[in-house]
Amino acid sequence: MELVTKKKLALIAGRANLELAEEVAGQLGTPLLDAHCSEFANGELHCKLESSVRGTDVFIMQSHTSGDSFTINDTIMEHLIMVDAARRASAKRITVVMPFFGYGRQDRKSEGREPITARLVADMFAAAGAQRLMSVDLHSGQIQGFFNGPVDHLTAMPVLVNYMSTLGDDLVVVSPDAGRVKVAERYSNMLHADLAIIHKRRLKGAKNAVEARDVIGDVAGRTCVLIDDMIDTAGTIVAAAEQLHEKGAAQVVAATTHGVFSGPAIDRLKNSPIQRIVVTNTLPLPPEKQLDKIEVVSVANIIADAIDAVFEDTSVSEIFDGHNQS
Repeated sequence: MELVTKKKLALIAGRANLELAEEVAGQLGTPLLDAHCSEFANGELHCKLESSVRGTDVFIMQSHTSGDSFTINDTIMEHLIMVDAARRASAKRITVVMPFFGYGRQDRKSEGREPITARLVADMFAAAGAQRLMSVDLHSGQIQGFFNGPVDHLTAMPVLVNYMSTLGDDLVVVSPDAGRVKVAERYSNMLHADLAIIHKRRLKGAKNAVEARDVIGDVAGRTCVLIDDMIDTAGTIVAAAEQLHEKGAAQVVAATTHGVFSGPAIDRLKNSPIQRIVVTNTLPLPPEKQLDKIEVVSVANIIADAIDAVFEDTSVSEIFDGHNQS
């Protein structure tokens, strides 16, 4: 008797960004399985998968974010619990899909006696039973080496470039600091646009404190697009926009993958010279964080294509023509 093994795919999602997960499931043409996550009276989390995943290629999706009734730590813990549940239910392979990787900025020691929390998060998912990791626009590429297994580093560049191509021909791609120059250069090459750089320095020992200094490049009378992987408190992006405005930029647009928008971010953006802000839906955008100048584009198709490539054992990097490797 000859046995023919039939591959099965299961997509499971936590509660942090269900709208994106449902969109990905629609793109894949597969149902989104309910993890039935809830809390006990003392705040402990509990998840129970709604159907069997024995022998299944399982993709467990969760954005690491906070909301009115949960913290980023809650969403990470919920993600870990779903992975553990799938492992104990005999899943054949478990891939964690993190549209936004929590603690990704803590990727090195910048001062003495500091943790490298991004590595800790990667280790926790490995301990829970994850065999593969997938994320969108990690804060730094070295995080791929923190996980002892395959890491699929996706990029929102295709959807952001598509949006930016509608902004006109006289476009300048601007890096908000020296650390993002390589990323901004890739965008400028794809758009056949000029490149400018904001020279700035952070105030040592002060979190979220940024002092913008000067603009390197010709921006006067032109449409300037600031590129960054995330906007958190918006200090960096607003300081950069003010510099561009002072240098005579005709229009300032901000393009970012992750719209974290913590603390004073929304007020800062509302009162800034930035005319438009485009973000992706890797993180949910609650009503209190919505502004007329904020536009959201979807990365569901990118994530769905990557999941399909992993499931079918084909190349993920070919989806991005290799642009996700640097």
